[in-house]
Amino acid sequence: MTLAEENYLKAIYHLEQEFKSGVSTNALAKEMNTKASSVTDMVKKLAEKQLLTHVPYQGATLSESGRNYAVKIIRRHRLWEVFLVEKLNFSWDEVHEVAEHLEHIKSEKLINELDALLEFPTHDPHGDPIPDKNGNFKHIDKIILAKAEIGNRYKCVGVDDTSTNFLKYLDSNNIALGTIITVIHKEPYDNSIKIELEDKDIVVSQNVAKNLYLKKV
Repeated sequence: MTLAEENYLKAIYHLEQEFKSGVSTNALAKEMNTKASSVTDMVKKLAEKQLLTHVPYQGATLSESGRNYAVKIIRRHRLWEVFLVEKLNFSWDEVHEVAEHLEHIKSEKLINELDALLEFPTHDPHGDPIPDKNGNFKHIDKIILAKAEIGNRYKCVGVDDTSTNFLKYLDSNNIALGTIITVIHKEPYDNSIKIELEDKDIVVSQNVAKNLYLKKV
């Protein structure tokens, strides 16, 4: 399995979670930042390896073996992110790009030992669930801030946007996993939301509100 093939499997897996259906060539081309013709060639290769099926006008869908392979890549990626934060003092906005390289190390023993070293974490530094060695995820009930109710208290449990700019924005406002947030007001004009943190009140944009995951406390 080449590095490019692994990246495609992971991308298709994530897009399947988003669209709950077959992944179109155009959607995959956008995700991979490449031409549709290149996507078509790769989809054919993966289909020949029985890692996915492709139906014209319905898109690509991972087979069971393809999905299992993608989950292994995701497991490696998220464990490496935890390791970088907990053991090497990386910040949560620095780990994604490094983990993108480390996830292609295929030693199963290495990953299982890494999992044990980290005491079997269930979520990565961004709040995303880490599959165990059997491919099982531990899911938690969560909503985005945009759908949170006024007057309720929530705990920040994850982010949808893992870009450096967004994570640095959260850091500058002292918002991290575990931060307690109370929704004070929703502005109908621009859908901005006023929230209460432990030490201050701030107003966040709709773009922020749709990328922050919360759990009611």
